[in-house]
Amino acid sequence: MRSRGGVFALLATACALVAAGAVVSAVMAQRKTTAAPVRSATLARPYVVFRALNEQAGPGHLGELTSTSAADPGQIRRGTGRLCERVYATVKGGICIARSRSLTGAYEAQLLGPDGRVRHTIGLSGVPSRTRVSEDGRYGATTTFVTGHSYAQPGAFSTQTLLIDMRRGSTIANLETFTVSRAGRVVDAADIQFWGVTFARDSDTFYATLATGGKTYLVKGSVSGRTGRVIRDNVECPSLSPDGTRIGYKRLVGTKAQTWRFHVLDLASGADVAMAETRSVDDQLEWLDDRNLLYHAGDDIWSVPADGSGTPRRYLAHADSPAVVR
Repeated sequence: MRSRGGVFALLATACALVAAGAVVSAVMAQRKTTAAPVRSATLARPYVVFRALNEQAGPGHLGELTSTSAADPGQIRRGTGRLCERVYATVKGGICIARSRSLTGAYEAQLLGPDGRVRHTIGLSGVPSRTRVSEDGRYGATTTFVTGHSYAQPGAFSTQTLLIDMRRGSTIANLETFTVSRAGRVVDAADIQFWGVTFARDSDTFYATLATGGKTYLVKGSVSGRTGRVIRDNVECPSLSPDGTRIGYKRLVGTKAQTWRFHVLDLASGADVAMAETRSVDDQLEWLDDRNLLYHAGDDIWSVPADGSGTPRRYLAHADSPAVVR
């Protein structure tokens, strides 16, 4: 390292994945402390996995890994009993970044199989920020703050981004060890760091943010090749659309303070469109479908059209870290 100063099925006791494609079922026992009855449910794909930010189901449930219908969000919330600081899931597996079960104050990446069981754990340095899993469940990625806790403090934070072999339960590499080029020249600086990975459908191709010299760049990389190249300036926390044609991301705007604006970049044409959300939001977007994006702002998950039209709308209350399982 360079120096720098369908799921879900989550938890077999809570729910079970039925057949390769179809549905997820869960039955939760009703607790006396529950504000409303817990209902049995069957969720067809697509559905949304997220962290619950209220404790209506009783104490100790803040950050509980939960799922709901993508088409009817919030009508049924199904908890799993698993607490996460950040989560991402596909029908093939998922990652729950959680407090370490063995080290006080530390975190671990819990690698979940299609049945929701923890297959492997990987210890992490720093405070959780981002995580992603490839569609086929082959690779995962985590970003943690090693120093500093916010992207809004230029030069005051340092990140560590790891690529993970989900099947073997091992770290492939820290992205800082990859060879990255810009305009034909290798980027080799002491302050280089990465965050916000998103995977293409082939799993080997990924996009991520590269930061160096006080600027950010969009990198397109290859896991197997251990390489990447800069393809765009001023791109943070990329998220590839389901059809693989666009990147949703946050863009730094203004000069006096760290202010972000969500944008969508067309990879073929280079056309770039600002989203209708005008608040400065620090999150990695998630595609609800090919036309709409999800993100966390305040205490809720919001949705906004990907073509720049419309207005933001509250999608799911008291929730963050959305992942759409297709």
